[in-house]
Amino acid sequence: MKTLKTIAACAGLTCAGAVFGLSSANAAIPIQHWTQPSGAQVYLVESPAIPMLDVELDFDAGSRRDPAKQAGLADVTALMAGMGVAARGGQPALDENQLGEAWADLGASFGGSAGADRMSFRLRTLTEPDLLAKSVRLAARELGEPSFPDAIWQRERQRLTAAIRESRTRPGTIAGRAFSQAVYGNHPYGYETTPESLQRITVADMRARYRDFILPCRAKISLVGAVNRAQADQLVTELLSQLPQGAACAPLPAVPEVAPLTAAKEERIPFQSAQAQVLIGQPGYKRTDPDFFALLVGNHILGGGGFTSRLMDQVREKRGLTYGVSSGFSPGLHAGAFVAGLQTRPDQANDALALTRQVIADFVAQGPTEAELKAAKDNLIGSFPLRLDGNGKLLDNVANIAWNNLPLDYLDHWTDKVAAVTTDDVRRAFARVLQPDRMVTVVLGGR
Repeated sequence: MKTLKTIAACAGLTCAGAVFGLSSANAAIPIQHWTQPSGAQVYLVESPAIPMLDVELDFDAGSRRDPAKQAGLADVTALMAGMGVAARGGQPALDENQLGEAWADLGASFGGSAGADRMSFRLRTLTEPDLLAKSVRLAARELGEPSFPDAIWQRERQRLTAAIRESRTRPGTIAGRAFSQAVYGNHPYGYETTPESLQRITVADMRARYRDFILPCRAKISLVGAVNRAQADQLVTELLSQLPQGAACAPLPAVPEVAPLTAAKEERIPFQSAQAQVLIGQPGYKRTDPDFFALLVGNHILGGGGFTSRLMDQVREKRGLTYGVSSGFSPGLHAGAFVAGLQTRPDQANDALALTRQVIADFVAQGPTEAELKAAKDNLIGSFPLRLDGNGKLLDNVANIAWNNLPLDYLDHWTDKVAAVTTDDVRRAFARVLQPDRMVTVVLGGR
């Protein structure tokens, strides 16, 4: 008989690669989808190779719904939801230490986090029947009965405040804050959590946020592991069982879109440091953009492909102005930022900035060469299996499909979509999305 220690080892990296035994980038990944009577949407990939289950529960409760004066509310709500469980139905209360010990005893984990768009909770457990039942039961309690202890919040608020103040001494943080505020303006994507905004948040605010948003009817649940559909449906029902049942799910208030930039902005921040920080960018595109694949491939060529990218070739290899330069998009429910960034010697900052701007402008105007396009597509298609080589990675992809309402066969056709991108597609998409003459520039340090 397997011991708990032996079984738990398979929940780690040594067994994670056994998810499917995918032998090619075109292997079909069957995703089952159904809606429960509560309104919860469930997405399942059966992966029987190892006795493990990964679950993600997503709710539209990310920081884009934070009040401006309470920036950080989503983050701290997700954090504090795991700091204790209230007594209910004859079950005793559990403080943060007892909760941590309970998860350690099960060789499982459960926790919450918040991003710009969603609040997420993740469960990882083995599927040995007794362990699975206990893990799901405990996760249901933690999800549905958080105690939000005020004393713990006072401690965590002090800790977070100290961390924020310390981060304000780091050049990367300072430059990133200035860039985000300039790109997003008053949009919630640009809100900054500060000691002052934390001071305005109470446990009553967290409870209200949880009560209004963390409901079965608002849940999207993704599962990857050694369970079948009937088992998955039953355990999802139990996971959501301690949340308010039958609650009305009125449409949530609309969040405004990110406003496009109307003119270029440049901010120079004096700072004594060995390296100058340079950031260039603007609002990019939403995840639902029809040119998603053209923009994905194009950015791989421009600055997302490491040493093979055009920015790296021009700014580092040919001019020696930096050790590294990259670019990227962060599409979400709204237009996430496009950013190109580098560090360089302070006396080279202006030269590096001018060259980076020129490379971006040339790429937007002319697009990639056929050779660049072929190399990028070969790299993306060849590395596609690495996006799925473990339960955790596959769960990320299934949750992405669920959250963005993508087709269930999205992963089956991902490589075909990449292969179909042309140089004209990239040039047209970049010319539509990026405006090099209206970008934000932040330079911290340098002359």
